[in-house]
Amino acid sequence: MSFAGFPVAALDFYDDLEVDNTKSFWEAHKDVYTEHVKAPMVALTDALGQEFGAAKVFRPYRDVRFAKDKTPYKTHQGAFVGVGPATGWYVEVAAPGVRVGGGIYEASGVYLARLREAMAEEKTGKVLQRILRDLERGGFEVAGERLKTVPRGYDKEHPRIELLKMKTVLGMRSYGFEPFVHTAELLDRVREDWRRLRPLVTWVADAIAE
Repeated sequence: MSFAGFPVAALDFYDDLEVDNTKSFWEAHKDVYTEHVKAPMVALTDALGQEFGAAKVFRPYRDVRFAKDKTPYKTHQGAFVGVGPATGWYVEVAAPGVRVGGGIYEASGVYLARLREAMAEEKTGKVLQRILRDLERGGFEVAGERLKTVPRGYDKEHPRIELLKMKTVLGMRSYGFEPFVHTAELLDRVREDWRRLRPLVTWVADAIAE
């Protein structure tokens, strides 16, 4: 199918799921999920695939084995195009609407060490600062997990110490309930924003590569 936007029914579905996150509700409304959530998401990511690569459309079921929250279903539908470990582009539909993002969403061990090395190095660190500044000026939110203290092995007076405190680096933009999320125009919006996020995605992928 060609992408024509996410119907209002998709957002309404997640509104209702947040209130009644049960198997009985899911089974009674599974056709709504399949037709109005999953199918448009697959169509959207298929349309983006030629330029950005194949996407993983996440399963709607939560892994509750070790979670205190035992509700069985995710209250959003996400899709991710990966170009490296936990690095790539993201799009999501949920009750609050649609949002997009890009960057690295999880880093530990050797990947976190490489990320920080690239942040600390003068040339590559300044490039990342410029990328993030340009994203903020373009209306993106720069987000990510951040340490409250100075990372071990780095001087608190380092000129990019606030950057070095970041364990993950993401550029995010929310479209919310804008009318275009229900139309084919959303494809163009996501494509354009993913292009704007490409410098960040590429920087991170290069930084953590072996």
